[in-house]
Amino acid sequence: MSIKKAYLILAFASVCVIALLYGVAPEWFAQTFFGLPQLGRDFAHILRAMACLYLALGSFWLYAAFKPHLRNIAVVTTAIFAGGLAVGRVLSLALDGWPSPLLAFYLAIEIILVPVAVWVFRRPE
Repeated sequence: MSIKKAYLILAFASVCVIALLYGVAPEWFAQTFFGLPQLGRDFAHILRAMACLYLALGSFWLYAAFKPHLRNIAVVTTAIFAGGLAVGRVLSLALDGWPSPLLAFYLAIEIILVPVAVWVFRRPE
């Protein structure tokens, strides 16, 4: 199995787990990971929309893993995805202060994933 194919399958699995945690039970997620006693309808709506965005991108990555002509663009989109999230989190750090430990962990992973994605992109098939 090529590195790109394995990377895309792993990216798919990772975002699916996160998406399902957010989207299937947003109230449970917010209570468990953020200690929020109650979740407003709008916040649940945002979490479910984000979950479906993650699932859509993850589905593309899985599809591309099995289509060699799409692998490079899919790997690039993983870098854009992680990089975009990391930039937003860094901006929030500057404006809002430190988030919960889970979100700080996400930031660390996203920062690590950008150079990993670039490395994977540069690998031959």
